[in-house]
Amino acid sequence: MTVNKAIGDLVKRGLIERRRKSGSYVTFPHVQSAVMEIHDVKLEVESLGLDYGYRLDERLLRKVKTGDSARIDLPGSGRLLEITCRHFASGRPFCLEERLISLAAVPEAETEPFDAVAPGSWLLGQIPWSTAEHRIRAVAASRQAAQALDIAIGAPCLVIERRTWSGGAPVTSVRLTYPGDRHELVAEFAPGANG
Repeated sequence: MTVNKAIGDLVKRGLIERRRKSGSYVTFPHVQSAVMEIHDVKLEVESLGLDYGYRLDERLLRKVKTGDSARIDLPGSGRLLEITCRHFASGRPFCLEERLISLAAVPEAETEPFDAVAPGSWLLGQIPWSTAEHRIRAVAASRQAAQALDIAIGAPCLVIERRTWSGGAPVTSVRLTYPGDRHELVAEFAPGANG
């Protein structure tokens, strides 16, 4: 009975697979995939008990360039809003945001100055997203990131790149760069239906 209970627990955790009339087998390891949410950086800072600040560094209306295709899938005739801004936590740089917004998907962005509200917060209130993709990497700070975040060139950083779509149409692509010693990524998840 004790062995049966232990094997049952291993089945629930997905470590053992039972096959009828064949026996129990150790399963192949499953790759864990956590579903991530789209967080508002302001709420992220405030959840740490710190004062939030925001600064727009650059706002540029332009046409899609050849190099943009890796970040946002738009035709060459498409128009973008390119934004570079910073988020602060109690006066200290918390995150560098580099964002492209498709003006075909969000035409209202063309007239929004983004001098008082961050583009991520604004977009969450403007347009529903149906699909998102996250890429998370550890990188060494480039000269631009180091200057913006007040860290040394080559310092470790966490970069989250996210693309979102609404009904299949690309909406935005954002690169969020955090100083490695000031940020951590926490994801909560539970076992799937197979344990």
